This record gives sequence, C-alpha cells and structure tokens, in this order.
Amino acid sequence: MRSCDILIEGAAQVVTVDDGRPGPKRGTQAMNELGVIEDGAVAVRAGKIVAVGTTEELRRRFRPAKRLDADGKTVLPGFVDAHTHPVFARMRESEFALRCRGSDYGEILAAGGGILASAKALAGLPVTALAFGVRKRLDRMLLHGTTTVEAKSGYGLTTETEIASLEALKLASKGHPVHVVPTFLGAHALPAEHRGQRKVYVDEVVEQMLPLVARRKLARFCDVFVEVGAFTLAEGRRILHAARALGLQAKVHADEFGDSGGARLAAEVGAISAEHLGGTGAAGIRALARAQVIPVLLPATSLFLGLAQKPDARAMIKAGCAVALATDFNPGSSPTENLALVAALGCATLDMTPEEVVCAITRNAAAAIGEEARAGRIAVGRPADLVLLDAPSYLFLSYRLGTNLVETVLVAGKVVVRHGRRIPGAP
Repeated sequence: MRSCDILIEGAAQVVTVDDGRPGPKRGTQAMNELGVIEDGAVAVRAGKIVAVGTTEELRRRFRPAKRLDADGKTVLPGFVDAHTHPVFARMRESEFALRCRGSDYGEILAAGGGILASAKALAGLPVTALAFGVRKRLDRMLLHGTTTVEAKSGYGLTTETEIASLEALKLASKGHPVHVVPTFLGAHALPAEHRGQRKVYVDEVVEQMLPLVARRKLARFCDVFVEVGAFTLAEGRRILHAARALGLQAKVHADEFGDSGGARLAAEVGAISAEHLGGTGAAGIRALARAQVIPVLLPATSLFLGLAQKPDARAMIKAGCAVALATDFNPGSSPTENLALVAALGCATLDMTPEEVVCAITRNAAAAIGEEARAGRIAVGRPADLVLLDAPSYLFLSYRLGTNLVETVLVAGKVVVRHGRRIPGAP
C-alpha cells in the first residue's frame, strides 16, 4: 500500500470534469460529460492529487495519514470565478435603492454614479486599506467554494490609482488560500475630467499605465470595456494591441447592453475571453467559436440590472464555444460572491443544463483565465483544490438557488474551510 496525506472517501459522487484531454470543454456533448464517480474517493499527497477512483479501490491502494469522511457529499473541483472586480472602497447600496425607485443604470451613471462613483471613493486610499477590503471579499468567495479567481482593477481610472489597485491585489493575495489572477482594466470607463478629451485618456492608458503594469508584472491580462458609452472599437483595438506588445493577453468586456461589435473584436485580436455578451448576435457568436475565444457569461449581472437582453448561451454552446460563467462580483451591478447562485441562474435564466454549469464554473472558467493546466478538474498530478458539497449529487448545486452548500474546501491539499467555516490559522 502507498501512503498519502489525506484520503477523501465515501463520497456520494466525485465529479472530476476530466477526460484526460487538454483545454476546455467545447460544445454540447463535451460540456455535458462530467466524469462522475459514484462512492468516490480522492487521495492527496504533498498538496497534489495522486489518485481518483472508487472508495473501495483507493482504500486498497492507500494508507492515509488522515481520512476525510465524505459520506453523502459531492466532491467537485474548486470553483473558478473568471470575472470579478474586488478592488473598491465601498459598496453602492444607495444606487440599488434608486433603481428600485425607477432610475435606470444609464441615468445613475450620467449623474456621476456607477463606475465613476467607485473611482471617486477609491481615490487617495492607501494600498493597505484596499488590500484589507480585497482579503475580506476573498474570504467570502472561499466560503462559497471559490479557490481561483480572476480579479480586475478598473475603479481607479488614473495611473496612480490603477497601479495602486493592482498592488492591492498582489498584497491581498499574499498568503491567502484563494489563487488570484490579476487583470488590468484601466479602460473601464472614461473619467469625468476627460469628457471631450477621449484621446487624452486613451493615450494615458497606452503610454503610461500599460508600460508600468507590464514592467512591474502586476497583471497577466488587459481588459477593455467596449460598449456604447464606454470605449469604441477603435479605442479598444489600440489598447489591446499595445497590451499584447507588452506581453499582456487580451480580454474584452463586450456587448453587455447591445451588439457593439465587441465579441468580433475579441476574436480579431485573439483574446482569451469575451465577457458579458448579452447583446451579441449570430455573427459575433460565430466569430467567437471560430477564434476559440471563451465566452464568460454573467447572469447575476443581467438579473440584478433587470436587463431584457441575456446572452444566448444555447447558441454559443451549439456553435462549439467553451462557455464559462462568473459572478462579475462588484459593488454596483453584481454584489455577490456566490458562484453556486450563478450556476443556478445559468440553468434558470440561460437555459443551460446542470452539467454545463458545473463545467462552466470549473474547467472552462479556468481556461478563460489561463489556469486550465492547474485548476478546474480533479485529476492526478494537479493541485488538490477541492470542494465538498453537503449534498448527494452535483444536481443540487444549481437546484438549491442561492443556498451555500459548501461544507469543506481544500486548497493545495490543506483543509481551509470545514463545516462551512474558515479554519483558524489556515493560510
């Protein structure tokens, strides 16, 4: 018998999301094949998965230092949140109240709310204060099963505050169990002081912000919000080409409120992902599929803003896209860290299957942020980032709307959440 550090045993299901092939799962058939092992077990040694199989098989093969009883529970890969905005100074609950009284998002933005309000609140705050807020949000994500997260800047909108936002992400992630993948989003909105001077701000993004971000290695990706009222196709193209020349991979906030051509721009520049996509039409979907750009859909945002247009997830999957889902956690349009809620909304509002949403918050989400080689599936040799749901089937993930069923979380083989609570002293 071989030794191992932990043997997770007796699980009602181990959902591997693994087929032995590299890359994300594309299209209907692949996204509906999850690799479910009944009465399953996972063996972990030195932070890595060393075996996956039935409980009977692994009990014969391994002598564990510790056994983790998963009786009646479902074991899943650690969740991957592929689109978040966790660097901000305060929430925007007053804007939500205004919307409840009849104001729409555009009116609030025009009155100095929205992204510009967050930028104003963030200005001047020290990196340590921003990092403290980010860590609190990472803690809540972890309690909901998220072990890897993409995190964007974008509430700074000046060179100084955008760099501070990325430095805060770096500081907050140091020693935290959640693995943070940083994205630079200086082109999130046009600052109020640059109205009528669009080129001046785009010049600042390209000539000042991007070189600093690249030189200090503060981000892996550069994102741009291409939308009516945000940045044009030409501006987005210029920023993304400059980013790629500096070694940053492209992402695009695209087509949230209408078909602005953002999805096609993402395909044109070879972006790893296009995100939102509520208004993307057939041509944009075909372009994404051909270029193998991963659509990252954000149904909590559509719901929270009451948007009539929603991403056509079915058309994207049918076209052969590797669809991912994310929270879009932010203080204005999606104030939730709960990826299981997003999975439920994927079924309830985007007509996705329970199997597709599991794939969309694990393997495909990992691919959307360049982490597919280490996250998003349960397979030998990978870090043991695992979630145990207090439920006998993965079907409960999308069925129990908004309920946090996460009982235990392991990150790199260490138990960091147990019985739904952070373990004191865990990294």
